[in-house]
Amino acid sequence: MFKHVLSLAGVGAGLLAATSALAQPGGNNALPDGPGKELVEIACTTCHGLNYIQRSAGYASAADWHRVFSTMVRLPEAQAETIATYLATHFPEDTSRRPNLIAGDFDIEITEWQVPTLGQRSRDPAEAPDGSIWWTGMWASLAGRLDPETGMMEEFKLPPSARPHTIVPDDDGNIWYTGNSNGTIGMLDPETGMITEYPTEARDPHSAVFHPNGNLFFTSQGAGMLGRLNPETGEMREIQTEPRPYGIKVDQGGDVWVAYNGTNKLGRMDPESMEVRYYDVPDERTRIRRLDLDSEGNVWFVNSTMGKIGRLDPDSGEITQWDSPSGPDSHPYSMAVIDDVIWYNESGMRPDALVRFDPASERFQSWAVPSGVGIIRHVWVTEDKNLLIHQSSSNHIGLVRIP
Repeated sequence: MFKHVLSLAGVGAGLLAATSALAQPGGNNALPDGPGKELVEIACTTCHGLNYIQRSAGYASAADWHRVFSTMVRLPEAQAETIATYLATHFPEDTSRRPNLIAGDFDIEITEWQVPTLGQRSRDPAEAPDGSIWWTGMWASLAGRLDPETGMMEEFKLPPSARPHTIVPDDDGNIWYTGNSNGTIGMLDPETGMITEYPTEARDPHSAVFHPNGNLFFTSQGAGMLGRLNPETGEMREIQTEPRPYGIKVDQGGDVWVAYNGTNKLGRMDPESMEVRYYDVPDERTRIRRLDLDSEGNVWFVNSTMGKIGRLDPDSGEITQWDSPSGPDSHPYSMAVIDDVIWYNESGMRPDALVRFDPASERFQSWAVPSGVGIIRHVWVTEDKNLLIHQSSSNHIGLVRIP
């Protein structure tokens, strides 16, 4: 059960065809012939390849298609209707992708806001010390700020080549981001709008977390590296690690935990020496995107390729896993632990499903994300123990209020 509030604040201005900052490489495979094909090829390749359409789960109606692409690009109504009809005709809903939603008696309330700049691929929201919600517009190289009380939003331009992947506010309210395309760690001062960049050896800084000692630790997925930045001195240290490090968290003792999307491992890094101890997760097909920790120091993780969530006891090395409700193709992605209850999403489903798992009872409950398109790739637990989510393809930022 949930209450859904959808705010369509800030619908952007104009067609994005002239906005080169949003260009995203991708394959352009041939589309089926039919009225509207040429319009799709014109309008839908500004930000991505046509293969995104062909790999999609489709939609049941022209209205559903219209709702989705209207969050990506603004078109005259006549062209929008033609495109929507074409897409609904040739790319209907793949009903096998519907999530297996589990009923329960826990109530939540989901509020979503559409971000101002269309097609930006908004993602990775985070809460600043003043309660504002920040996000990255990866394809538009921007950082956005939302006042959740009023719904007011503003967007800060970052270096065009940055394409920020993740942002992390510091205690002073500065916004730190990973420059995924220009190999930098950046800091935005919201008071002045000024940006400071710290070059990295790695080509693609990915996810980041502040340590209690003040250092910023980060992963670089493509480069296979882990990094540490001292914001006070600018000192940077980077090391090679196992393939495709992804999510990163700090435990209560100060050790830095890393999820690996290129191998079946979890890593535990000493924050001083940066030496890493690895824990193998059963089945070599396992790939892990995100992780979090509970109050007892257990490491919870999403086994994305196997459709499971898991728990590692670092002391014993014991690993326990549970099947996600929608099965082996559910592709769990993001994860957070709130009061020792596990929250994650099933990104392989349409709509994206938000799942709650109570380890004490081993019971699941799940909800469809209302905007339902775009994949929750990262979540953030607020000071009030609510959950920040997003839908990148449909350019929404969301707040899940948890009783």
